[in-house]
Amino acid sequence: MNQAMERRVLREAEYIAATGATVRKTASVLGVSKSTVHKDVTERLAEVDPQLYAAVRAVLDKNLHERHLRGGESTKRKFAQKRAAAARQVP
Repeated sequence: MNQAMERRVLREAEYIAATGATVRKTASVLGVSKSTVHKDVTERLAEVDPQLYAAVRAVLDKNLHERHLRGGESTKRKFAQKRAAAARQVP
C-alpha cells in the first residue's frame, strides 16, 4: 500500500473513531466516496493499525445497529414538517 493511501486510511479512521461519524458523513467531510471510505476502514485499516481498526469497527457496528432507528426518526420528521406546512396553508 502506498504512503498516500495509508495516510488517507488513517485520516478516515481517526475521524470516525473521534467523532463516531457514519461512513457517509466521513466521506462527505473528507471529500472521498463512501465506497472508498468503507473499503479503507473495513479492509485496509486492519493491515495498517489493528488497534485503531478495533475502535473503528465498534463505531461501525454501533452505526449499523442504529441505522433503522435513524431512518424512522428521519421519516417522522419529514411527515411532521409536511403536516405543519399543510396546517399553515389552510385558511
